[in-house]
Amino acid sequence: MSDAEERAAQLAASPYHGNGNGGSRKGKRRGRARRSHTVAKVLLSSVLVLGLVTGLGVTFLYRHLDGNLNVQDLDAQLGDDRPEEVEVEGPKDPMNILVMGSDTREGEGNKIDGEAAGPGLSDTTIMIHLSADRQNAYGISIPRDSLVDRPDCIDDEGDTIPGASSVMWNAAFAVGGPACTIRQFEQLTGIRINNYVVVDFAGFRNMVDAIGGVEVCVPQDINDQAHGIVIKAGTREISGKEALSYVRVRHVEGTDGSDIQRIKRQQAFVAAMANKVMSGSILARPDQLIGFLDAATDSLTTDIENIGRMARIGYEFRDTGLKRIQFITVPWQYAPSDPNRVEWLPEAEELWEKVRNDAPLGRLRDGAITAADDVTGSGGQTESPGATESGSPADPETSGTPSEGASSPSESASEDPDDAAEERAAAGLCV
Repeated sequence: MSDAEERAAQLAASPYHGNGNGGSRKGKRRGRARRSHTVAKVLLSSVLVLGLVTGLGVTFLYRHLDGNLNVQDLDAQLGDDRPEEVEVEGPKDPMNILVMGSDTREGEGNKIDGEAAGPGLSDTTIMIHLSADRQNAYGISIPRDSLVDRPDCIDDEGDTIPGASSVMWNAAFAVGGPACTIRQFEQLTGIRINNYVVVDFAGFRNMVDAIGGVEVCVPQDINDQAHGIVIKAGTREISGKEALSYVRVRHVEGTDGSDIQRIKRQQAFVAAMANKVMSGSILARPDQLIGFLDAATDSLTTDIENIGRMARIGYEFRDTGLKRIQFITVPWQYAPSDPNRVEWLPEAEELWEKVRNDAPLGRLRDGAITAADDVTGSGGQTESPGATESGSPADPETSGTPSEGASSPSESASEDPDDAAEERAAAGLCV
């Protein structure tokens, strides 16, 4: 048994493990408008800001950011039986980008606790779908504790990595890296991935620090001594080790300590981060904007070939509003065979079918977190650039493209405010 396979076996035995390349069309998530979203949009705006404000250094910045990227083409490892893309109406083709957060302790800034260095697991997996009309974007979180049938994978030497039945989702990253995770996703969902992105602990932390932190609301003190995570209650901007601890923590008093609640906190944090990056205050600060771009590009392993490609894709999403950027979770239930694991519900296939056809999500939208939400619980909310003149966000459900997110009956937010409040509290978020 190889070291990777041995680690995967150990993972399967643990009740709670603590803590891509795509098709012919390359792309990157989200875009840039007056307010932009994440790396893709901000890349273009950064060049414009520098060009207009300083009039110098643009070529150097482009080359520097381009040199930061760690570009790895994984096409040879994805096999000949990949899903076909569905032809849909729209000015462009839809894009599907698989984002993986590696929990490796290798590399500078990743030794955050006492765990040994190694190839790591996919601590977070989010599939980002960008609509054909470039008006909507949503991310579907996949619980790392999901029990799935992993297909055979191909390593970087061209050798076969045997598949396995009823194993945890994130074991694929341990035995075969991002290529195996991409192949696992494609074979289980029938959705072709166009591009992939891997980011590690240090990269995430550096992006948060570059924009001066992200505001969160912590309803109660968090004291997880087992993993060295201590966070005081309150509403404030957090950064550095504290921000990383917030998105990693599982064991919060009053919650079940599962990955499901952590996913909600991660979605809320990323939504708040996107909101801040897209705000005028960041775009008006070349120092923070450049710092964010430098940290983001330096932390990525991806098959997106260059910064120019990211900027072109980002420009296509210049009119995407905050309300149209949603974060959702695949429908799930606790596994009857093991209450410490989850399995996908039949509704998951309905979700994947809608993604394949770039269709509205309809009733599956309940429980979504959007980048326009008041995710801190502090009462503030950034206006969406996609809002109508009356101030109400344009209705994604009438646009003919995907709307809000899917979630399981066991964790879905109801239209009832009391139910929504209970769900946020169960996830360790402020009401």
